Amino acid sequence: MDHKNGSVVTEFILLGFSGQWELQIFFFVTFSLIYGATVVGNILIMVTVTVSSALHSPMYFLLGNLSLLDMCLSTVTTPKMITDLLAEHKTISLWGCMTQMFFMHLFGGAEMTLLIIMAFDRYVAICKPLHYRTIMSHKLLNRFVILSWIIGFIHTMSQMILTVNLPFCGNNVVDNIFCDLPLVIKLACVETYTLELFVIADSGLLSFICFILLLVSYTAILVTVQQRTSGGLSKALSTLSAHIIVVTLFFGPCVFIYGWPFSGFASNKTLAVFYTVITPLMNPIIYTLRNQKMQGAMRKLWFQSC
Repeated sequence: MDHKNGSVVTEFILLGFSGQWELQIFFFVTFSLIYGATVVGNILIMVTVTVSSALHSPMYFLLGNLSLLDMCLSTVTTPKMITDLLAEHKTISLWGCMTQMFFMHLFGGAEMTLLIIMAFDRYVAICKPLHYRTIMSHKLLNRFVILSWIIGFIHTMSQMILTVNLPFCGNNVVDNIFCDLPLVIKLACVETYTLELFVIADSGLLSFICFILLLVSYTAILVTVQQRTSGGLSKALSTLSAHIIVVTLFFGPCVFIYGWPFSGFASNKTLAVFYTVITPLMNPIIYTLRNQKMQGAMRKLWFQSC
């Protein structure tokens, strides 16, 4: 593979949201408020799940870990995006870019796995309620959480170990709000067709398969409930609706970004914002607004602290 002509790249330019100064200020204020709400909301869920004895159950234990991953995923990209809105030169160092991509895929891969685990938890709770506590033991839950982090680490390392040694020269403009792996790969001054296909297989196909598996699992739960009881379907739908919404919000943009990573979708900043900014905020909103037990525990915690 021959290198293209050009100087060695030591930093990348993130185009982000370009426009009038007034629009930049609007985005700065909006995304700052969203990020602040994301951090506060997810921390509140983690603290509530940890402190409240009423929430010491497998579902809430997994929800607390989901909040941790959501907060970490948003923190990898959003603060940099916010500061760049007021910066004249929107740059990120080469190793800063690699670090950002590493942690994005670490937390993203771990969250994919955790969502599947949460689907399994709901299956056991709804279809095998008498054996729920026995099956979803504390020991198994800890193993599940460790497994999600291991899979996230393997997922990110499998891509970054091939990306980190790529030579970059000449063009260093990334048309997105963060260092997006497909777009960064295209800037390498060597032929990257094989690596591009690998990214599609690793990220895109993984996201799509996990999404389909989750939909199949939730469908199986609903079918099982409908066959057992006539009135159980509405109750199951009420229980699963929050999980289904979260899964759709997380995997929808992810499938588009990494399922077609080298087409026009890759530079769609709206999808990137939805995936890294909006979704981490929506999770705590969905789980708190639709969960009376969580709301009660938060109110109790608030009154105790006052």
